[in-house]
Amino acid sequence: MATVDEPTRHDIEAFVYLEARLADESRYDEWEALVTDDMHYWVPFGPGDYEPGTRVSYINDNRARLGTRIRQLATGVHHAQDPPSSMRRVVSNIEILSAEGDEFEVGSNFVLYEHAVQATGHLRLWAGRATHRLRRTPDGLRMAAKKVELVNSTSPLPNLPCII
Repeated sequence: MATVDEPTRHDIEAFVYLEARLADESRYDEWEALVTDDMHYWVPFGPGDYEPGTRVSYINDNRARLGTRIRQLATGVHHAQDPPSSMRRVVSNIEILSAEGDEFEVGSNFVLYEHAVQATGHLRLWAGRATHRLRRTPDGLRMAAKKVELVNSTSPLPNLPCII
């Protein structure tokens, strides 16, 4: 685990909480404003101990593909999210795994509750570990990468229609 000063730790934790809240509230324009131009968003199949692109993944988006995903969600005609799911996540165990210059690798655990009103009406539970690569920019911290390792990622999953 990396050691950083308290103001930096506070900024990192606040960023992780903000990123989660914006995704939960489907505030995709604001969420997208938090990402860098070289963003990589990855939800691996099974443990993420392999290079993205070498095996099947649930999601493996570069910045352009992520932008397309967000625009689809924002249209209001994306049937997997029409109407949008109500979502809330609990984020915990935030750890700063590494700090090199203006970049920080941050790990956290999460539980996401999704009320899939447009599909089954069931309350879906998504649990896992997120690893963010954050970069300090003139505009504040921005997300250069996010890897989401789901607890049940080797089991059949319903479609992932949201930013997880």
